[in-house]
Amino acid sequence: MKERESHQYDDIIHYSHPVSSKHPRMSMTERAAQFSAFAALTGYNEAVKETARHTTEKVKLDETTKLLLNEKLMLLQHSTAYTPATITYFVPDQKKAGGVYVTVTGVIKKIDSYERVVILQGGEQIPIDDIYEVEV
Repeated sequence: MKERESHQYDDIIHYSHPVSSKHPRMSMTERAAQFSAFAALTGYNEAVKETARHTTEKVKLDETTKLLLNEKLMLLQHSTAYTPATITYFVPDQKKAGGVYVTVTGVIKKIDSYERVVILQGGEQIPIDDIYEVEV
């Protein structure tokens, strides 16, 4: 069989490689790229990472805890000592259910009861309904 195959192309084996007058010759790297693996699952790794990422469910506070938090915030807002407070609050996740609890420390500049946010001196705005804990 080998002998037959070698004679099968004897008539064209010595021809020179055709050269196009319109297209420049492709480098070996470019040529190899044409035959590289096809990424059929583009974005798959990112989707797996997103699914594996953990979020926390928001804790629902009872009315007593809400009243205590409100009292602490009011005392801090009217304090003349510019006492720093540490506030832990819930930040909802933009892509899936749940979120994370974030803790910041700063001096309360204003409590906007219409917008329902606590504004710190650094400009950070914390939604009152998402506050979990306030420490002085």
